[in-house]
Formats: sequence, structure tokens, C-alpha cells
Amino acid sequence: MVSKHKNRWLRRWLLVIVFWAVPVAIVAVNETREEMSYNAVDLDRALTTWNFTDAQRAAGAPAHCHGKPDEAKAAGCPADVLNANAPRQQDAINEYSVRRSTLAAYLWHAFVGYWVVPAAILFAIGVIIGMVRRALRRPPAVKSPANHG
Repeated sequence: MVSKHKNRWLRRWLLVIVFWAVPVAIVAVNETREEMSYNAVDLDRALTTWNFTDAQRAAGAPAHCHGKPDEAKAAGCPADVLNANAPRQQDAINEYSVRRSTLAAYLWHAFVGYWVVPAAILFAIGVIIGMVRRALRRPPAVKSPANHG
């Protein structure tokens, strides 16, 4: 009878943990998608926005400087405008990279906090309950040799 139900709690624990992974994954995917779409729009805005001096405006640079830096260069954007906007655009690329790594770190911490830790706690509780039940189980009846004869 014992072997029939052996590790029943372990199978139940695995089932709970696997099903608990579903809402955790849904939240993580939605958070990642939403945050990265915001970051991508922010990066695109920073790369396609151009700052001009009055002299560059008078020279007609806004007509040639549009889109991302490579597109602007191909469209004939003056080198001084490209060079003046390059540090700001590089800062935007660096900020996007920082945001991506921060999001990855956040998701890792959320995974550990919302999935690994509860799984470990439930496992530990199951082990403790199993040990207590085993300790409280009555020992098997020992037949004394005097009663056999």
C-alpha cells in the first residue's frame, strides 16, 4: 500500500509548479513586450530627431536630414549636422542597451521571486510534512519469540 502512493506529494508539487509557471510566464512576456515596444519607440524617436543651428537651417539642412543617421547620410545630410547630432544619438543607443539589460535583470529577479522561491518553499513544506508523518507513524508490530511456540 505504501508503494502505491509513494511520492504522491512530489507529483502534486510538480503539477502545481508547472501550472504556476504559466501565469508567471504570461506576465513576463507581456511585461517584456510592453517595455521593449516603449523602448524601441523612444530609441527611434531619438535617432530620427535632428537638432539644427540657425546657420544649418538657413543652408537647407532640414530638407536632407531626416530618418536615421544612415538614411540622412545617404540623403545628403551635411557632415557637420551628422557630427553635431551623433553624440546625442549614441547616448540614445547606449540608453536603449541599458534599458534592455535592466529589463533582463528585472525579469530574472521576478522569475526567481515569483517561481523559484515559491517552488522551493512548497517543496520544503512537503518534505517537513513527510518527515513529521513518518515520525508519527506507528512502528510495525514486533512479534515476540515467546508467542510463537
